[in-house]
Amino acid sequence: MIMNRRAFSAALVAGAAATLLSSRGMAATPAQAKARNVVLAHGLFADGSCWSEVITRLQAAGLNATAVQNPLTTLPEAVASVKRVLDRQDGPTVLVGHSFSGMMVTEAGVHPIVSALVYVAARAPDAGEDYTALAKTFPTPPASAGIVFYGDEGRLSEAAFLRDFAGDLPEARAKVLYAVQQPFQKALLTGKTTQAAWRSKPSWYAVSTEDRTIDPDLERFMAKRMAAKTIEVKASHLSLISHPDEITRLILEAAGQ
Repeated sequence: MIMNRRAFSAALVAGAAATLLSSRGMAATPAQAKARNVVLAHGLFADGSCWSEVITRLQAAGLNATAVQNPLTTLPEAVASVKRVLDRQDGPTVLVGHSFSGMMVTEAGVHPIVSALVYVAARAPDAGEDYTALAKTFPTPPASAGIVFYGDEGRLSEAAFLRDFAGDLPEARAKVLYAVQQPFQKALLTGKTTQAAWRSKPSWYAVSTEDRTIDPDLERFMAKRMAAKTIEVKASHLSLISHPDEITRLILEAAGQ
């Protein structure tokens, strides 16, 4: 009988310890699912290759990375290009957007496979919000004056590209990026998101403190509004190229790596 009581007491203590450890483990579980897939979208004046520096680092970390080729035509068509790539992923996926493609992330990010959102110096409107009207409540960034239209196609002038878009890159590198920039259609700028994925998905934001394409205080406003985990990078609008290590670390954090 004495042995049975001792055994009972030991079992009681072991059970209490197991319960404590289990509850601690549950509390430590991250909110977002661990992801091995990353989908990256680009904005105006660029193409998917602008993510090359980040992709190299993500692949080295063992993640599957895919860059979307944004058609830069209309917002619905741009969002559709993201959804097609998301449909091909085989598990939880981090969706990342730079600059204008934050609009695409905000809309397409409700896709059930998306586990987290990352905005890199990116637009982050609310559902139905007029982003242009929002931006006008902040100082006009210098790059805006450098947009040149040929009919319905818009591009950034070389001077504005080098100074206001890629200001912290070596000039030779910036000139190559300028040469391959893709034109966008005027219709792209009139689109509005119909939903805001950041209201239901965990979000991260990288503010470019030296940005001359989107006002840094507007970036801070959007990041704070979405309650995003935010970092500030002393970089031009192209922080994904000039500071790929910081941007990659942020994506890896969002992926739960």
